[in-house]
Amino acid sequence: MNTFNLTVATPDGNRYQGEAEGLFVRGAEGDLAILAGHMPFITSVKAGKCRIQTPDGDERSATLDGGLLTVSDKTVTLLSGSFQWDEE
Repeated sequence: MNTFNLTVATPDGNRYQGEAEGLFVRGAEGDLAILAGHMPFITSVKAGKCRIQTPDGDERSATLDGGLLTVSDKTVTLLSGSFQWDEE
């Protein structure tokens, strides 16, 4: 499957930096699924769950307190005030 470069950043530093197959969050207008080749856009993200599909087939979940999502050609950036992995 195709991948994209994903950065999840908080004021405390990057919480994820690397390739991803998918990012799933709740946007301002509803649930979003970001996959490789997604059209560029910017949106606010609501507080709640976030899921990241990694290239090795794993899926990691986290809780975030909202933020901003930017999607460009091959780069996706999620900025949030806090981001906590469920397994931590």
